[in-house]
Amino acid sequence: MSNSTDRETLLPLLERIAGALERLAPKTQDRPDLEAADALVWHAAGHVLQPVKKVNRVEMALLKGVDRVRDQLFDNTLRFARGLPANNALLWGARGMGKSSLVKAIHAQINHERPEGSHALKLVEIHREDIESLPALMNIVRQSPQQFIVFCDDLSFDTDDTSYKSLKAVLEGGIEGRPDNVVFYATSNRRHLLPRDMMENERSTAINPHEAVEEKVSLSDRFGLWLGFHKCSQDEYLDMVFSYAKHFGLDIPAETMRAEALEWATTRGARSGRTAWQYIQDLAGRLGKKTS
Repeated sequence: MSNSTDRETLLPLLERIAGALERLAPKTQDRPDLEAADALVWHAAGHVLQPVKKVNRVEMALLKGVDRVRDQLFDNTLRFARGLPANNALLWGARGMGKSSLVKAIHAQINHERPEGSHALKLVEIHREDIESLPALMNIVRQSPQQFIVFCDDLSFDTDDTSYKSLKAVLEGGIEGRPDNVVFYATSNRRHLLPRDMMENERSTAINPHEAVEEKVSLSDRFGLWLGFHKCSQDEYLDMVFSYAKHFGLDIPAETMRAEALEWATTRGARSGRTAWQYIQDLAGRLGKKTS
């Protein structure tokens, strides 16, 4: 076989191998299409902003028992959307009381009310395990004319975790600092984002206990807005249930619904917005109704 024949045979094979390797390689996204959707998810691997066409959210009017924190977060977000100064926000407290639902509902409400022709407010979700990649995300959105809420759900740090330093630098401490077109919203079950036993261990074993824990506690100080979510009362829980039922047209006798909802909460050991929603999902399924 001649050299020219060998080349003719090998060239298509090499091109197929190169194409296969290119398809397998992680894709990078240096210039993401920020107009693709109002909500995006940040993937640290490849620095990809993935558009979310349909956000899993509840309408703001359906969120009960959180009126004060709802109004505070809405006002802060509205000021930010208008290009005015606004604070990073930490939503902390009891599980299932609507912390992440409130962030998503306010984002939708503000975009619904925005003036025609203005830029939509963007919601970018970053996963807890990708916090160390925050500086890369900031570099992507920093030059955009749009406003971004960077949102991390269920944020907390464990004993040997040092990734909180990346968040600390981005929020206020780094040489570049937080871009003017970005606010950072986080939800957590912990007010200081750290487990209590971790803070106590730091204090008990350090030469200077106060200084040993101060750096880690100071992370929560970089959130100018602290919003506490507490366990709801029975009346508030039932108000959530009846509001959901009315919204979705779930028609059963009020006393029956009340008894079922209370039993549902008792079997789960908690009254919360999440528990109310789970009961409504069960009720809607039994009635053959949809809630989406």
